[in-house]
Amino acid sequence: MKPVVVAYKTLPEDLRQRLDTHFAVTEFEGLSEENCKKYAQVLQKAQGIIGSGGKFDKQQLNLLPSLKVASTISAGYDQFDVEEMSARGIALMHTPDALTETVADLMMALVLSTARRVVDLAERTKAGKWRDSVDPSWYGIDVHHKTLGIIGMGRIGMALAQRAHGGFSMPVLYNARHRHEQAEQRFNAGYRDVDSLLAESDFVCITLPLNEQTHHLIGRDQLAKMKPSAILINAGRGPVVDEEALIDALKNHRIHAAGLDVFEHEPLPADSALLRLPNVVALPHVGSATHETRYDMAATAVENLITALTGKVERNCVNPQVIQ
Repeated sequence: MKPVVVAYKTLPEDLRQRLDTHFAVTEFEGLSEENCKKYAQVLQKAQGIIGSGGKFDKQQLNLLPSLKVASTISAGYDQFDVEEMSARGIALMHTPDALTETVADLMMALVLSTARRVVDLAERTKAGKWRDSVDPSWYGIDVHHKTLGIIGMGRIGMALAQRAHGGFSMPVLYNARHRHEQAEQRFNAGYRDVDSLLAESDFVCITLPLNEQTHHLIGRDQLAKMKPSAILINAGRGPVVDEEALIDALKNHRIHAAGLDVFEHEPLPADSALLRLPNVVALPHVGSATHETRYDMAATAVENLITALTGKVERNCVNPQVIQ
């Protein structure tokens, strides 16, 4: 008998076939209450589960009494109760490497589009407002040689630093839990505490995961330490930034602009003030959303599930003590 596996996100056909060679797979779209009821029997038997989205708390895990491995098609895993999963002996696998370069690309795009007002000026042009030579009300600000501050010097932070340092001759500052010798050697990056980084940077880029320590790390007091000419970029997790404090800072021009791919509440409510501010570039959480990267993430998650259920895990496990 093959182990029972649930795929709660539709996979590319070749990846689905890869799973089928190892497991008895049931596939459906999303862990809605309706689907959980409809597929209750298979969920009870499932030793493995693969997909993205949804919250895995005690209530959800109770529907999966046989579960040994959860493989998420994402790098972040704040929707999982890792402590509870570890207590139940459930391994959590994720895809931290597959999206690094793509998210760094998007963060650099947000730096450029906010500084050069790409969205705002494109909309003006399409609306027929370009009637003569542009005056200073159309001007943006330079990116090259400006100081880039990175809060969270992990994989994505390093990839962003490479783009900024090598491509735009930007001095790089960073804050992380520990000094990053490679960043300092490769990019001449300077370590700063958060307050100093905020005060010195022209662009503040956040790549942090969400946890108790990072929730609202950037609030009213921190935003007040930024230069009035500075731009905030967030492609980590929305609640790392106090959104109401950010809106206030943007409205009152305490900072120059913001480029955001993540928000406190997603999808972003249609009545959010962020959607009405011309100095905000807002994207729908698309940091990893390219065809190539989403395929690579799904492929990595499939391999993660196979290796974890066969006891051959070497990487990508959030709680490796369970495997050991």
